[in-house]
Amino acid sequence: MKNSAQNILKKLELKWFLIGGCLLTVAYLTLMPLIFLLWESFHTPGTSDTPSQFTLKNYIDAYSSSQTWALFRNSIAFATGSSIFAFITGTALAWMNERTNTPFKKLFFTLSVVPLIIPGILFTVTWIFLASPKIGIINLFLQSVFNTKYVFFDIYSIWGMIWVDGLHYSSMAFLMMTSAFRSMDPSLEESAMMSGASISQTVWRITIKLSWPAIFATLLILFVRSIESFEVPALLGLPVGIDVFTSSIYRAIHEYPSNIGLASSYGVSLLIITTIGVYLQSRITGQGNKYSTVTGKGFRPRVMDLGKWRYVTAGLFAMYFLMIVILPFSILLWCSLQKFYGVPGVDAFKNLSLDAYKFILSYPNLGNAVWHSFVLAIGCATIVMLLTAIICWVVLKTKIPGRWMIDNLASLPIVFPGMVLGLSIMVFYLSVDIGIYGTLWIMLLAFITRFLPYGMRYNTTAMLQIHQELEESAGMSGASWMTTFRKIIFPLLKPGLMAGWIYILIVSVRELSTSILLSSPDNEVVSVLIWELWENGQYVELSALGVILILSLFVLVMLAQQVSKRFGVKET
Repeated sequence: MKNSAQNILKKLELKWFLIGGCLLTVAYLTLMPLIFLLWESFHTPGTSDTPSQFTLKNYIDAYSSSQTWALFRNSIAFATGSSIFAFITGTALAWMNERTNTPFKKLFFTLSVVPLIIPGILFTVTWIFLASPKIGIINLFLQSVFNTKYVFFDIYSIWGMIWVDGLHYSSMAFLMMTSAFRSMDPSLEESAMMSGASISQTVWRITIKLSWPAIFATLLILFVRSIESFEVPALLGLPVGIDVFTSSIYRAIHEYPSNIGLASSYGVSLLIITTIGVYLQSRITGQGNKYSTVTGKGFRPRVMDLGKWRYVTAGLFAMYFLMIVILPFSILLWCSLQKFYGVPGVDAFKNLSLDAYKFILSYPNLGNAVWHSFVLAIGCATIVMLLTAIICWVVLKTKIPGRWMIDNLASLPIVFPGMVLGLSIMVFYLSVDIGIYGTLWIMLLAFITRFLPYGMRYNTTAMLQIHQELEESAGMSGASWMTTFRKIIFPLLKPGLMAGWIYILIVSVRELSTSILLSSPDNEVVSVLIWELWENGQYVELSALGVILILSLFVLVMLAQQVSKRFGVKET
């Protein structure tokens, strides 16, 4: 009896407790909000006198309204338009960067990370300053040139929403398609050109057809990201009555009394759409082998000579960065130096002032908001990368039955739009009161859940490069699992860990759609503070905070990149 107990204890090594704890944590983070979101969408609100009851009224109210189809149509039109626009822009630039002799293309590639630093709400605000029908600088300039009152650009329209969202995320498409072009053997393109094909024929018949898996995957990721977008529909769509799913969820929660059941039914619908998109993306990428061009035979990428057209492509790059970085940041900086918002001009120089910076630096909630954002970003990035490192080891390095389910569980939040995740976590912790609602802890749990899939992707890539022989050698030398993981696996994972840590750090500071539903005075973050300044009409103060935030993020990313180089993360 004593011997059998000792054998059981020997089998129950520390690693199994650690692995079990990680698996339970992932299951808790991903499943509980989903279950309660579904439950809430089929029940009436409970009160102290009346318990909640099963009902289909939420879905009937959501889908029997005459505005339902307009809501669905707006959401699909916005997501489709912005994803196609972002894809075409990003892919064209990626092709010019990887396959042509465009001048200064290395500089353009380095600058491509800058748009990712600018939070979506600030990017949207800057384009309101630029292209609003009444106060937009571009409209005012063109009206003065042509002596007319005609509105050349109306940012408060579905086309304006597509322009802002697509332009902001074109840098994501650029980076994804750059990676696809960089890993493609160009020998087929070279053969086509040697056979007399023109550049356009080579691009259409060879390059694009070989890139189908990457094209579909990029389009679907952009579509899913666009349909969960909140900042653009809220700032540009709501003022003129263009509702999409995310803005309708926000409106249902903030009306009086709050209609959480209706918001949940909208959330379930949005969840179904994103699930279909992610499923299609996984199916397409799973059939990528038939498009493989990289074999054991080495290759050296060559570029196409565009002749004099290379200056045109360089001009297109310059125009792109003018639209996505220089104009937005310049107008933000200009507004931040004004006593009150005014269009650039000789007279406006009389109003130059640092009052907005003085105001924002003495703003009562600024210190707490910055501290909360800093703690959440550091804590979320660290926990996600460590947690997913263990999950990836279980999935890739063990033979545990059902480990594919663990991978799916950890990847489940990718189908949760940020607004739906915030809603489901809010519903869950309102129903199960454990004392964290309204605190920083609920924000941390939401952020960890939201960014788990990102940690999985970074750690999976790094873990696949570690051969099993290293662990087996350590085991044969008497090392325990903890020692092997700490001294062999973890150091080899550092490049992937650091790259994922930096990315999650950036997106955590920018995050708004989840934060805005869980925020309270005790856990307010910087992105929510920017939203409040916009709602209060404090545009110059918002601009000052935006300039400080963008510069701080830029410095933070540069510092993180310098630190990461010491751990083996090299620039590509």
